Amino acid sequence: MSGNGNGHGHGHGHERGDDFDWAAMADLLELEGETHSPYVRQALDELKDLRPGRVLDIGSGPGVAACRLAETFPEAEVTAVDGSPELLARAEVRAARLGVRLRTRAVEFPDGLAGLEPADLIWSAQVVHHVGDQQAALGGLARLLNPGGVLAIVEGGLPARFLPRDLGFGRPGLQERLDAATAVRFDRMRTELPGSVAVVEDWPEMLRSAGLSEVRSRTFLVEHRAPLAEGPRRSVRAVLERQRHVLGEPEGLSAGDIGVLDRLLDPGDPVGVDRRADLFLLTAKTVHFGVRRG
Repeated sequence: MSGNGNGHGHGHGHERGDDFDWAAMADLLELEGETHSPYVRQALDELKDLRPGRVLDIGSGPGVAACRLAETFPEAEVTAVDGSPELLARAEVRAARLGVRLRTRAVEFPDGLAGLEPADLIWSAQVVHHVGDQQAALGGLARLLNPGGVLAIVEGGLPARFLPRDLGFGRPGLQERLDAATAVRFDRMRTELPGSVAVVEDWPEMLRSAGLSEVRSRTFLVEHRAPLAEGPRRSVRAVLERQRHVLGEPEGLSAGDIGVLDRLLDPGDPVGVDRRADLFLLTAKTVHFGVRRG
């Protein structure tokens, strides 16, 4: 089980069940992690009074958030935990480039949690929703905390927005239809996961049910204004490429919408995402915090 360390957007699309090739998505995960990194800084500001000895990033992916954790808590032993050795190798390269101390550990989530040492802070960004029994997964994370330790789960928030409602061609409202098609695919992914358990996704209440206290939630805005810089622009392109690959007419997109996506992704088209001056990126990420007492 992998994540991007900042929380991937559902715009990636979800394969049947949880059949993701995370290593093949490494560029997309790292790009999106870097583009969304402002919310990680804001979320860690909420924890600035912590003095953790051991920190785990569960589902770290290529290590964007893990390196931020290592930078924020330089005295701590910070470990990026992921099921993909290829993504962990990227995390190691990133840590070396940034000059931060980061350990890596190849562990599948949630089955491998029992083999990890307890931590004072656990960060996990949009990984739990890839597990059939989300409540049981939260319980496993909570048990991995030392007394007084904090669990920070990134789930929910708002879908990313980057396109005008009317692009000047095609039917207006493409982004909303992409969201709807992605929601259908996400629901099917959840249903087809092994051991899938339906639950009211009230994340604060789920953290309390996992035995945590002092539960609170904060939502953080990520805004990159038009015209987009190169990094966020490449991130938007990567998300649209992924959507073009996994969303088709069975998911609710029409042939007309697919044609619009093809124009947006054509590097030679002046209305494509590589050239549009009106391209922006706006999203919000919700982080749920809970403390283990006793």
